[in-house]
Amino acid sequence: MLGWAYENGVQLRPIEPGKPNQNAYVESFNGRFRDECLNEHWFVSMAHAIAEITAWQREYNQERPKKVLDGLTPSGYAARLSQNPLTLTPDSRSECY
Repeated sequence: MLGWAYENGVQLRPIEPGKPNQNAYVESFNGRFRDECLNEHWFVSMAHAIAEITAWQREYNQERPKKVLDGLTPSGYAARLSQNPLTLTPDSRSECY
């Protein structure tokens, strides 16, 4: 990862020890993943772990309603957008920021 970051001009900034609030989103996700997936399963093999984690990831990313998407699942939100696509005009771009 360090090599990739250097080659792509990405500056890595580690979180300071004892300050998880510097990356609260990731800390929240890590806790949710641990509570809902890792603590719920006794993995008997690497294949079993991959299958369970993949199923949890699919459910988390595709099937759960998201507050930021007005309480819709990602697929429900995509369907709503396809029925009523967004169009940007020069005047409406400033409202997106």
